[in-house]
Amino acid sequence: MLDQTVRPGDVAVMRLSDGGFGACQVTGVDGRVTSAYALRWHSMERPSLDELRGVEPLRLDHHAHDGRRAHVSIGGWHAVPPGFAWIGNLPVPEGVPASSNTYSGWQSLADDVVRQRRWDRELPPAAKAAYRAAATRGEVDVDFGAGTVTLGAAIPRLLDLSGAGSMRVPASGPVRWSALDQLPRCTALTWTGPERGLARALADHPIVSSLTWRDAPPVVDLAETGLQHLSLSGAELREVRLPRGLRGLELVAADPGPDVYAADGGRWLRLVLTGADAHTMVPTGLHGVREVALDGGGTMSIGAVRELTELESVRIHWRKPPGQLIDAAVLAGLTRLAVIELVDGYGLDADTLPELPSLTQLSISGLRRSIVSALKARYRGTGMRLVVKGAKPDTWLAANLNNPFRDWVDDDARGGAAACRAYAGAVRTLDKLPQDRDRRADEAEAALRTLVEALHTIDRKYAIIDTVRREEASDAFVELATRADLPAHLADQWFDEWRDF
Repeated sequence: MLDQTVRPGDVAVMRLSDGGFGACQVTGVDGRVTSAYALRWHSMERPSLDELRGVEPLRLDHHAHDGRRAHVSIGGWHAVPPGFAWIGNLPVPEGVPASSNTYSGWQSLADDVVRQRRWDRELPPAAKAAYRAAATRGEVDVDFGAGTVTLGAAIPRLLDLSGAGSMRVPASGPVRWSALDQLPRCTALTWTGPERGLARALADHPIVSSLTWRDAPPVVDLAETGLQHLSLSGAELREVRLPRGLRGLELVAADPGPDVYAADGGRWLRLVLTGADAHTMVPTGLHGVREVALDGGGTMSIGAVRELTELESVRIHWRKPPGQLIDAAVLAGLTRLAVIELVDGYGLDADTLPELPSLTQLSISGLRRSIVSALKARYRGTGMRLVVKGAKPDTWLAANLNNPFRDWVDDDARGGAAACRAYAGAVRTLDKLPQDRDRRADEAEAALRTLVEALHTIDRKYAIIDTVRREEASDAFVELATRADLPAHLADQWFDEWRDF
């Protein structure tokens, strides 16, 4: 837990996702925001305060970084990870500012150490040289076997080979994976369907550290690749073999899930299960996982994690109302659990969670205002840090619980309320559409255009629509179009054509 008396100069040892140890130092505290930087330190044994004395700040020069300090400002929502240990205080080096303009979480400092070390120690010099040289290259012709496409060599960090973008691969037969040689700055890849040489291509191009693979085959073997992040889904998926360096694994929740073969039982993984519900199970082979995120429907069970005896951190994000949690009592058996984050748990009560003596921080974003006082009373004087934001009146929630823009009021009360009203108005109009096919399509188009125009006005007045809110608006727009029997691809086209935010 971040002690309330933390002050500039305090030093923490950080457990790293590669099995080693790093360190960070606090540079400033301003209200609920704490600023800290990572030290240029990596060891396989936990360092002492004396060993860290005089160690300089870590500067990031991997990939496109220009040598800036690994220095961030951290809001109170972000709990200090259980793998951090405060060991004392040292003078902050001269020239290091008290705060940073970069905002992130504590874990980003540990991740910076691992990413920089991977660049320095693990990536082949030729791959690094090609990455940097490509920054000044012009257009290149790329052909994966289904025709040449002209790309800017410095541009495509994410390469979509799923068929959704302009890049194409042959419908069958061999793929010309050597085309990746022309894109040395590609670090993330999207793929769909059978393997077709993908694993070998990734092993030959270790600069690619992130993969999204949809409709994966029954057996996926990526053990020889340099992947650090993997998002995987497939109705027939039964067996997954992971590389030792993988740090993040996202799977679509399934019962039963695949058998997963990971280093140390997944001890170094952050596991995300999307589409989670009351029947979600953790895949076999991941008994060592210490960090889990469940992302899913309106009612979720925490029972899936009952066998994860090493679990230290859990995050639950309800994507649909009512935001209820069942089987919460199983958490009492997890004696290492230190951090819980709950997002949009509007169905929670103050006593939903059992007594958890090991808990150091409980963060809740999106809840009924009526339970806040009871929550604060329950945890007052326990030493457990409670962070609450996005509490909403029960009467307001009764009218807006199913409104996808309900959380916009957390950014701006008036702008968010206006967005909620615009969405509710669109729903009322669409629910009254005539049965005549042509009239129905015309009136639905008009209602959807009215919604987008309303969002334009709201954004101009309140500047509320950032990247995340734009994606939420897009999802809501497509959902409304589907409700009106309009095809999703047409809705996507309209939304992109009509919006200016």
